[in-house]
Amino acid sequence: MKRGKRYKDSAKLVDSKKLYPAKEAIEIIEKMPKTKFDQTVELHVKLGVDSKHADQQVRGTVVLPNGTGKTQRVLVFAKGPKADEAKAAGADFVGGEELIPKIQKENWFEYDVVVATPDMMGVVGRLGKVLGPKGLMPNPKSGTVTMDVTKAVNEIKSGKVEYRLDKNNIIHLGFGKVSFGAEKLLENYDVIMNAIIKAKPAAAKGQYIKSVSIATTMGPGLYIDQK
Repeated sequence: MKRGKRYKDSAKLVDSKKLYPAKEAIEIIEKMPKTKFDQTVELHVKLGVDSKHADQQVRGTVVLPNGTGKTQRVLVFAKGPKADEAKAAGADFVGGEELIPKIQKENWFEYDVVVATPDMMGVVGRLGKVLGPKGLMPNPKSGTVTMDVTKAVNEIKSGKVEYRLDKNNIIHLGFGKVSFGAEKLLENYDVIMNAIIKAKPAAAKGQYIKSVSIATTMGPGLYIDQK
């Protein structure tokens, strides 16, 4: 893969064989050549679990103290007073059964998170095949199936992120923007890593945290010394 000058200049700041303290790694990212847009800083955590086993799943949510730098668009499936509550809380879209054909036939995905009240899951379940692969299916574990729609919308808007394993037992997520500065990025990083460590399944054997790396959207990765 051909790399541009900015990537090569960034890579010169990184020792690929070194394990960096998180603070130092984030400070190096700050020194990398700037892009025309505010890059997301991504976290990649490889865990010593087997996600094929239900008792070794690692999944949860955490509210980042400094947000993600991205405005999350929220769709809420609710009716009656709960629909009114969702609108008052600042949900971008609120509806019920009438949204099914729009999503299924018109490929409507102008939202980042889907929340549903429990009584609406029968309706939302019909969208499993389209929402599931995009990671948009509401789930009680991530707090997106709830009667407290005000709390759900407020947390998502203020920087709540979900972490979950992919099929290779790696968690990938963005935890802020380069413009946040090292201090705020480090605060977000610490909150996420503490949450992942606390989420260690009882069935997990051996080394839990296999590797941790951070990188900007278009930059080289730095491996973190996570001890």
